[in-house]
Amino acid sequence: MRWLRAHWLEILFNLAALLPLGLLVWDFARGQLTANPIQAVQLRTGRDALVLLVITLAITPLVRFFRLGCLLPLRRLAGLYAFGYASLHLVNFVGVDYGFNFGAIFADVGDKRYVLAGLAGYLLLLPLAVTSTHGWVKRLGRNWERLHWFIYPAALLAVVHFFWQTKADFRQPIIFGVLVIFLLAARLISLSRRLKQPGRGI
Repeated sequence: MRWLRAHWLEILFNLAALLPLGLLVWDFARGQLTANPIQAVQLRTGRDALVLLVITLAITPLVRFFRLGCLLPLRRLAGLYAFGYASLHLVNFVGVDYGFNFGAIFADVGDKRYVLAGLAGYLLLLPLAVTSTHGWVKRLGRNWERLHWFIYPAALLAVVHFFWQTKADFRQPIIFGVLVIFLLAARLISLSRRLKQPGRGI
């Protein structure tokens, strides 16, 4: 019981983060992924990855501006789940949609520039996921936080990827873009305050 009281928030977050995947599997099993299931998986995993990226970015400002320190343990979880859904998004595109036919993928890149933006964003997330363990935090020291600033360009590239992929209704990518820019501005304000303090850095 003591462990549950200490970790109830992480447990709830894990359940909430896994819920979209569970619903996706449920819809797939029931044949309810629209007439184009590959596209449905692509859209849903990409959206879920972006939502979790925004949540990851939001945690630090919430902790620093509103003293919600209880959220801090969720930052690593949210980032790893974002990377997980982004990985499913990539595997569905490369493996299911294109059948690992990299020649066809490269041939289509000229007409599908969103592929380059999405791949660039994913490659920026990859070292962040690899270095998310406590061991890497100790090894990298202050460089760990500098490295993890890559999440901001990764999130911006994910928004660009979403925007370029959208054909008609641009409201969702615009909303995500505004959120990411707002959270980046909040982080920069917090950073500028820290830099004004003697002996403080990023």
